[in-house]
Amino acid sequence: MTRKTKFCTAAASAGRVAPLAAAALALPGMAQAYVGPGAGLTAIGTMLALAAALVLAVVGFVWYPVKRLLRRRNAASGKGSSVAEQAGE
Repeated sequence: MTRKTKFCTAAASAGRVAPLAAAALALPGMAQAYVGPGAGLTAIGTMLALAAALVLAVVGFVWYPVKRLLRRRNAASGKGSSVAEQAGE
């Protein structure tokens, strides 16, 4: 085996090992910790609030353009687009 072949084999081997080593270091080990009821409920509440905020943000970004489109469609068909017009004022 020549010196160049040894170097290429070592470099290829290191290229395969590096992602595996990074993945192994990124995985958490066993945590020996206690989470009390106050901290646990706070964490659960925070996650639920974050999920609700994300859902409402998506609904908001989708709903208002649809609402505007429906108003334009109703106005074009002559039905009126405001509550005051529908009430007869």
